[in-house]
Amino acid sequence: MILKKIDELKGGEILARNIMTWDYQIILPEGITIRNDYINKLKELGIAEVYIKEETKSDEIVILKSETEEVIRETVKDILERHTYQNNNELSELSDAADNIISTILEEDQVVEKIFDIKERSADIYEHSISICSLAILTALKLKVEIKKIHEIGVGCLLHDIGLRYTTVDYNNKDMEALNKQELSAYKKHPIYGYTSLKDEPWISELSKSIILYHHERMDGSGFPLRTKDISFECRIVNVCDAFDEMICGIACERRKVYEAIEYLNNFKDKKFDARIVDVFLGFTAVYPSGTHVLTNEGETAIVLSQNKDFKDRPVIRIIKDKDGKEVKGEVIKDLVKVHNIFIEKILD
Repeated sequence: MILKKIDELKGGEILARNIMTWDYQIILPEGITIRNDYINKLKELGIAEVYIKEETKSDEIVILKSETEEVIRETVKDILERHTYQNNNELSELSDAADNIISTILEEDQVVEKIFDIKERSADIYEHSISICSLAILTALKLKVEIKKIHEIGVGCLLHDIGLRYTTVDYNNKDMEALNKQELSAYKKHPIYGYTSLKDEPWISELSKSIILYHHERMDGSGFPLRTKDISFECRIVNVCDAFDEMICGIACERRKVYEAIEYLNNFKDKKFDARIVDVFLGFTAVYPSGTHVLTNEGETAIVLSQNKDFKDRPVIRIIKDKDGKEVKGEVIKDLVKVHNIFIEKILD
């Protein structure tokens, strides 16, 4: 952890401590990725310095590079924030944004062979929509869904939560069970609000519209708003990706670690979620993303450096503290695929 002046920030740094007001209200939480608009806002608030996490060398592999994601996010945000109920002329531009994400993913070398680092984070609905768009597109590619439907999945994902713009419910890092009856009812109606606002639009396919309406439905009928079990395969892809990303972002639930979200999907596959889709999705999702601090069974503290393709829970790690808590000098690298008697016991916050 190092202290940096606001003027030294370039965007992309990870905040190491909460930034709070004089009365202890959190402005930005620890762990969030600092964006350029955050830097400008902090300057306006007169905040001169912040603590950020020190960069660690890793072979992190992400689906969308941060600079690409930022450009797409600003495009999506600009379009959606200009949107008002049933004034949908500019929303068609999101079709191009979906194609941009598809082409960016396809440009990755051996995209279907990689294990990706997907990290828990706080996120707004724009970042969340781009994230599940990327996840759903990658999952659909691996499932060999035809490209026309992949495009429609992408458009549906970018618009899936548009109904949240018509509610005032605070759903950030808050379990739905903590909402009162009126708030819960309003929140559960957001797929209907979104679908209703777009159902007559000729430029949106029926598949994209169904994703907006059904993204919270479940195979066992336990979802909402319709509690239907009749969900298309493409919608089931989005169901899995949306549920995972909501958990690691803390959208209508308390934020969870990646391994906890993975465990949830595994526990409910073939019940709430399509098992084939879950297996493909988890096949490219690292259990311990690069940069994660972990404790080994030998009591050593380590940081995850990179992934092993066929062993998602056996990454390459660098030991930074020995079993007595003393800092390790020099580089001690252990590939857990090659070192069979060492395993990760838990993640360290």
